[in-house]
Amino acid sequence: MPRHLISFHEGALSLIPAADFPDVGQAAAAAMLEAIDAGVFVFCGALLEPPTTTVVATDAMIPQGPSPAHKDSIGGITVIGVPSRDEAHRWASKIAAGCRCAQDVREFMPLPPAVEARIRQH
Repeated sequence: MPRHLISFHEGALSLIPAADFPDVGQAAAAAMLEAIDAGVFVFCGALLEPPTTTVVATDAMIPQGPSPAHKDSIGGITVIGVPSRDEAHRWASKIAAGCRCAQDVREFMPLPPAVEARIRQH
């Protein structure tokens, strides 16, 4: 089944008044619980602020701080497994309503067959 990444930019939450965060958290959790109950949920999580970001280069060097090439940071993600992009958009709209911010939707490329087979073994 195709997997989709639903994500939002870390700055999106800065537009929400601090007093509203408990309600936003409850609404976002409700959307996740609905996805779990529907059997489409794979994973979700909010990410720490960009100062905790590091980049590991191909030579294994770890420069201090986030990569200057990456100006935007992801604030949170949800991964779902649904049969179509339209279905992914339907779930993204539920998450957007709960989080009170727009959501990006991207489909993951299929895994190589050997990797998919190994996952099924575990």
